[in-house]
Amino acid sequence: MKVMICDPISPKGIALFRQQPEFDVTVLEKRLSEADLIPLVGEVEAMVVRSETKITRKLIAAAPKLRVVGRAGVGVDNVDVEAATERGIVVMNTPSGNTISTAELTFSMLMALARHIPQACASMRAGEWNRKAFSGTELYGKTLGILGMGRIGAEVARRAQAFGMTVLAYDPYLSAARAKQLNVETLGLDDIYARADFITVHMPMTEETKGMINASAMAKMKKGVKLLNCARGGIINEFDLVQAIQQGQVAGAALDVYEAEPLIKDHPLRSLPQVIMTPHLGASTDEAQENVGIEVAEAITEYLLQGAVRNAVNLPNLDAKTYSQVKPYLSLGEKLGRLLSQLAPKQCDRIYITYGGKAQELPATDPVTRAILKGFLEASSGKDLNYVNVRAIASGRGLTVEEKRSDEAVTFNEWLHVAVYSGGEKVSAGGTFFGSLNNPMIVRVFSRPVEIHPQGVVLLLNNQDRPGIVGALGTLFGKHNVNIASMSLSRESVGGQALTVFQLDTLPPEALLQEIQRDPAISNVRVIKL
Repeated sequence: MKVMICDPISPKGIALFRQQPEFDVTVLEKRLSEADLIPLVGEVEAMVVRSETKITRKLIAAAPKLRVVGRAGVGVDNVDVEAATERGIVVMNTPSGNTISTAELTFSMLMALARHIPQACASMRAGEWNRKAFSGTELYGKTLGILGMGRIGAEVARRAQAFGMTVLAYDPYLSAARAKQLNVETLGLDDIYARADFITVHMPMTEETKGMINASAMAKMKKGVKLLNCARGGIINEFDLVQAIQQGQVAGAALDVYEAEPLIKDHPLRSLPQVIMTPHLGASTDEAQENVGIEVAEAITEYLLQGAVRNAVNLPNLDAKTYSQVKPYLSLGEKLGRLLSQLAPKQCDRIYITYGGKAQELPATDPVTRAILKGFLEASSGKDLNYVNVRAIASGRGLTVEEKRSDEAVTFNEWLHVAVYSGGEKVSAGGTFFGSLNNPMIVRVFSRPVEIHPQGVVLLLNNQDRPGIVGALGTLFGKHNVNIASMSLSRESVGGQALTVFQLDTLPPEALLQEIQRDPAISNVRVIKL
């Protein structure tokens, strides 16, 4: 498997890749443009980047074997995640590797802002001794507003509290219990703007956060506020920031990230003495680089060799242990979806998945749900459908997916049940394992008990429960040289309707199906390929 390392990562990370005999590792000596990369990626299955190389839609299209992109860092702004997801490519990052380094840089910037350290240093280098010009402020007793309380925001909060600061937090996804644990007060943006002496940003770049610190936001802030951004460029509107500093509304700013990187030479931020700037150094410590290099190498290796997924931005995390637990259910789920796709109407609006017995104890059900959807949608979606993009495709079709864990007592130790709805019509099937997790079995179809090994060719039909009908069907199969591997029959009542299931060694010829359908006691003949 070809692995391409596009940007510099830790030698230990490279060594981890090269320890795998299955990997053919290429380390690029310098960053290449999209045009230069396209001829090189035709056979590549994994690409490793930092922030320099751009993984674009065009580049993804030129890499038909690409399975995973690993970002040695937190943000994935330089990766077209949407294009990767459409192609079924897993995009991974390293969310914990540079947590401490970025938090420490942020706090260093905070102290530098408070005491004008870079400006005072520059003055000293110029031969000056100007103590009055660089009088600062203490952090003790001041209020810090943290926008985004993820890993880095939490680490910054701990450091601020150690310096005696009051910490206010804005994070719409932060639970009350977590806020209490971190000893922070959660408020709305306007309240933080009104109270904070310093405001630091630790949020991802999204449609909601892009440019959120703009002229309107800065006008609501306490006059003389100081702003910090060591997260993602573009969250603070740079043009508005320049104006707010020139007007005196904002007293200073410390920036490590920018809307466009590298920052152009004549950018107006460079001319403002109130602004401290660093060239995207958040992860630039020896420890962080080693951590993210090792972390991305381990994550990609586990995915390529074991199928385990962690730190993916477009797929739920699955460590190797969890993957081993859910793996048997993936095959069963996919077969249930495939069965129902051939029984249900083409236009369906809802799929309802129930996890029962031991299945409800699975540490993660989302991968199994994705497997069910993959089986259900693959016939109509073609080869581009996969575990990564299957939810997006289902949503695009207006297919609502609902999941439930049930403690209802049933005959089986673990079971999956899938019901597909088209308006008022419902088609359902359920599965379990016989003996061990290596022996999946479909045990219900149309709410009737059956026994179907989820493989090969299955013939389902409804028939009147009458003496001799099974023998007559067997004779027809023999006449057309079709061997029956197994059979199950479920009837409503004596003499009533029955659901009969044949597992066949080969596809039944059309002539056989026509003969079966000529019998007035037989209806709904369906051939299923599992």
